[in-house]
Amino acid sequence: MTPIYTIGYGNRTLAEFIALLKRYQITYLVDVRSQPYSKSNPEFAGKFLEKNLSENGIRYVFMGEALGGRPADRSVYDENDHILYDEIRNKPYYQAGIERIKNAWNQNLPIVLMCSELKPEMCHRSKLIGVSLQQQQIEVVHIDEKGDLKNHDIVMNEQRAKSDKVSPDQLSFLSDEELTSSLKSQKSYQDMSKDHDP
Repeated sequence: MTPIYTIGYGNRTLAEFIALLKRYQITYLVDVRSQPYSKSNPEFAGKFLEKNLSENGIRYVFMGEALGGRPADRSVYDENDHILYDEIRNKPYYQAGIERIKNAWNQNLPIVLMCSELKPEMCHRSKLIGVSLQQQQIEVVHIDEKGDLKNHDIVMNEQRAKSDKVSPDQLSFLSDEELTSSLKSQKSYQDMSKDHDP
């Protein structure tokens, strides 16, 4: 089966970004940003991106309302405005979004989930969506900031290392649930770039 890929555009040009998609033979791009626009990189605004992808034989699908990292649904935030991943995972809209991705995977479609953050270990596409897909026995592979492929388990180890302040090859004391359930004990990503879904 073709894995589910993920990618972030960050400071890449649109030409560089499309070249990466072609390298990995992607034909469907699923936008998992909560808002399909970018102040810092307007080439990646939804409509503009959709047009350019279409010209390169890649179909654009927006799913930020179901799989975005900063939902409009205020019930998934705590009193400090931190996003609670466990709450998101229990929402019907999120579960429906995961089901759509699973259906695409069952059809062996070469798809990539896109957000703005270059580093997969820093983005909800690994911490939230990747964990959910892996629980469904779906292989997830991340296109990292260098354009290389990185297995989801490796990305999770890098998250643990950052949380534990140890090297990625050392054992972590955090379980997957502790690592990915929420941002309760971290500074809210709401204070970071408006382009970034945590």
